[in-house]
Amino acid sequence: MADWMNAGPLDRQAARRAHRLLSLDAYAVTMTVAAALVAAMHFLGDWLGIDTAAACCAFIIYAAISAVALGNLRAHGHGRFGAANIVTTIRAALTSVLGGMVLASPQFGVSFDQGALWMLGFAVAFALVLDGVDGFVARQAGTSSRFGARFDMEIDALLILFLSLAAVWLGKAGLWVLLIGLMRYAYVGAQAVFPALRGELPHSMRRKAICVVQGVALCLMLFPIVASPVSTLLAAAALASLTYSFAVDVIFLVSASRSHHAAA
Repeated sequence: MADWMNAGPLDRQAARRAHRLLSLDAYAVTMTVAAALVAAMHFLGDWLGIDTAAACCAFIIYAAISAVALGNLRAHGHGRFGAANIVTTIRAALTSVLGGMVLASPQFGVSFDQGALWMLGFAVAFALVLDGVDGFVARQAGTSSRFGARFDMEIDALLILFLSLAAVWLGKAGLWVLLIGLMRYAYVGAQAVFPALRGELPHSMRRKAICVVQGVALCLMLFPIVASPVSTLLAAAALASLTYSFAVDVIFLVSASRSHHAAA
């Protein structure tokens, strides 16, 4: 699509038409998932312990995610929104439900209904499973894009942040567990201050594996059966592995930046 935008008048018209069709497709998916989210919170709200405040907050979070995603469609580069991004949009809805509960529900905490916690834990586990589906679907369909990769990464980061908050509210770990959810955002902030951190990182299975570790460890803390000191040890192990991963990436980027300046 980027190539079309640099071509002649007819090609530019075709590019604009293709972008309009992509936008309509993405809007349709977003609205359909939004309707499913509202219906699910209405009919399953009692099972999950979702009160009115949590439901409203969840919808606001989903709307904000959707607005940002739809505003960056030009980085997609394909004619259709694609099955992989549909999966990621569903993950965004599930993440929004968790966010609504931890941010707005006065009931969410150490005295929260145990049955609802089991249901919430399984819902988050399903979101984590879907995290392994969207990338696979994109590769199989040949629809991988910068948009899809960033969309997926931002939903991962937001889910980890909400899970970190949940661990605190549920008394599964101290305030220090929030470092897990905030570390990625601190890294993004550091990129604005230190240009060396803006470099391109190579593909890394280590990074992906540790991301999975964060999600699984924090998801387990939602289940009533996982209590202190086990929950504290899980959180500490997750934080240690994440700190190690970020340290490796920072050292790589700083070294690469110094080598580049030395060569120049």
